[in-house]
This record gives sequence, C-alpha cells and structure tokens, in this order.
Amino acid sequence: MLGPALYAGELDKALLRLPGLTRLDTLAPGEFKEKYVCFVRQPLDHRHPEKGSFNQRVVVCHAGFDRPTVFVTEGYGGAYALNPRYREELSRLFDTNVVVAEHRYFLESAPAPADWQYLTAENSAGDLHCIYEALHPVYPGKWISTGISKGGQTTLIYRTYYPDDMTLSVAYVAPLCRAAADGRHELFFRRIGTPGVRKKVHAFQLGLLKQREALMPLFEAYCRERNLAFRIPLPEVYDYCVLEYAFAFWQWGTPADAIPGKKASLRDRFDHFTAVSDPAYFALEQPNLPFFIQAAHELGYYGYDTAPFAGYLSITDCRDYLQRLFLPEGLVVPFKPDLHDRIVHFLEENDPKLICIYGGNDPWTAAAIPDMPHKRNRLILVQPGGSHLARIGTLPGKLKEKAVERITEWLNE
Repeated sequence: MLGPALYAGELDKALLRLPGLTRLDTLAPGEFKEKYVCFVRQPLDHRHPEKGSFNQRVVVCHAGFDRPTVFVTEGYGGAYALNPRYREELSRLFDTNVVVAEHRYFLESAPAPADWQYLTAENSAGDLHCIYEALHPVYPGKWISTGISKGGQTTLIYRTYYPDDMTLSVAYVAPLCRAAADGRHELFFRRIGTPGVRKKVHAFQLGLLKQREALMPLFEAYCRERNLAFRIPLPEVYDYCVLEYAFAFWQWGTPADAIPGKKASLRDRFDHFTAVSDPAYFALEQPNLPFFIQAAHELGYYGYDTAPFAGYLSITDCRDYLQRLFLPEGLVVPFKPDLHDRIVHFLEENDPKLICIYGGNDPWTAAAIPDMPHKRNRLILVQPGGSHLARIGTLPGKLKEKAVERITEWLNE
C-alpha cells in the first residue's frame, strides 16, 4: 500500500511503486499539475494469470491528491489523452484527477500475438479493477468511472463485474445490444427526427441506388486511390455504404440541408455520400478490428433494413454481415447474449449511482439501457434531437443542471 499521505512532487515516486509497472514517462501537464503515462503488466486471462501477459497503457492526469478521480474506461485506444490540451468533461466540471485506461488489444495495449480468446468483457473489467486497486491508495477520494460509446459500454461492464469499486458512473451514448444484429435500430429509424428529414434521407439513398451506373466509376476510383480492399465485390460494398448512410447521417447529426438536392451535380452527390458513409469503414484494413470481434462475440451490433430498397440492391440480405465483412478469414465468432443479460440483471437487482446520457436522434439510443423509474440512483438523460456527440455540456439547461446537481450531491455524500 502506498498510503494517502502524499504531497506535491511525490506523484512520480508513488507511480514508480505501482504493482506491475514496466515503464513510466512524464508528459506535458497542460491544464493539470502533473501528467504521466504508465505501462502496467496485465494478465491475458485474469482467471488464469499463467496464460501470459501484456502491457496496458494508462495515462494519469494529476489535479490533487485530495481531489476526486475520473476513471476513463476507454473502449478503444487512448492516444488522445497524451495531448497536453486533453481534459475530460467531468474533470473540468468538478476539478478532478483523470486516469485513462486504454482498452486491451488496442494501440499500445495490444498483446503480441493477438490471441482473440482473451479479448472478453470480463478480462477488460479485470484490467480496470487492477488499475483501480493500484491507484486507489494514491487517490483515496471518490472515483467516477466514465466512457463514451464503446467506452460507455465498458463503464457499464466494469460496474457490473466490480460494483463496489466506483462511487458513481457516467456513461455517454452507451448502447446495450442484445444480438450481433440487434433488430431495434431498424425500427428506431421509423420515428427518428422529423418525417420530412426521414423522407429526405431515404430519397437520397434511393437516388444513389438508381444512379449506381453513373456513380460506380467515381466509387471505384475513390477506393482505388485509397488502396481499399474488401472481402466482397465492389457493387456489394456500394450497397452497404448506401445502407450505412442513414445510420451515419443520424449518428453524427449531419444537417438535413447538407443533403444535395435534385439539381446537385453527380460529383456533389458523390462527395456528400462518401463524406457521410466512407467505404473505408468496410475495408479489410481495420484499425478497429478488435471492436468488431468484440461486437460479434458479446457486445452486439446493428443490422440494416433492406426492404425499402428492394429491387435496387445487388445484395439479397444482410444476415451475418458483421462476420462476413469485418472478421478475419477463418475466425468464426458465435454471439453470446450472456453479457447483455448479465448487465440487465445487475441493473434490475441493484441501484448503483449511474447517469446515462443519450442523443435523441442517435441510432445507438435504440439500444439504450432499460429505463427503470423506480431506481432512485438511475438517471437517464436524453438530449432532444441530439446525436452520438451528446454530453453533459450539450444538454438543455435544466437537464444539464440536473446532471451536475446529482453528481455534486453524490460527491458530497
């Protein structure tokens, strides 16, 4: 144990004594007093440490030993936290320390070789628990776990497996999918936004399919210039990009007036199409391959509704597209609903201090956590018309005040 009696200038000494530390580098502190990047040895399998280990990257941003600590449960890589300008929203609001844990199998936290059997939610939660146990003696105050999107999923996973580590949790735009093709997202598109914008989005997609012959040369040149390779024929990739367009459009809050009108040139239509739904998303070279493996295995994902485009697609259906388009050749990953069921059961049987923030027009909100009004410590806030960029700072005044007041109350208990 490091003990809580730490003073200015002692953080580096405390970090050097962390269990499993393999490397410690000083970073430009930016808005913090001190900042470091640590590499900590983690077991590949927390149930069987003898299976091997890897180094996990952890960024520590110091505001004060007496301050609360925000624990960013990243779902992907954490390189952004190295930037001197980085400061997480909750840390800015409540003047906290920040600990960013890069997710296993991403960037500098990737085992070599990548044995995918150890990329599980349970092991990722074990990573976070080990980091918390190592750093809690340094920062003995209250801890807030938080994450965005897949990081928000990771926040929910961590809270489920280790319910007593954190004081409270704030999950941003965190889906809780129940299948590799969940099924709720397609229904969500029928009521998303306004009827006028929904009609405009569909008309643009349909126009892309009707103008396939004219647009395909541009599409082929675009993919060739970027050296994009795919598992499926290019006409099928085109279809998937058209189907993905609606999801991406709503997810990132694309303005409706950005959609080219009927008089727009072919080039303008194509440029808008690929700006919203880039074919690189479906390419073989996938920096987020670990995510797609996790999605296929236990995190779940979304499907596409092909019915509105019947007669215009070169594909017959989208069944198992996650497996066929994204996963490595020969890697078959059957989906297991156990994780979804475990999290839902935990939320039903317990009442952890938890705030979930969603965007009203974000398709991922179709898979939001179940609303349980009888839970005193559960707060679900939806930004009207919001996208996947919904945060406390983007909420309307009263909702923002509600979030800040609730977190303040919990931190002062």
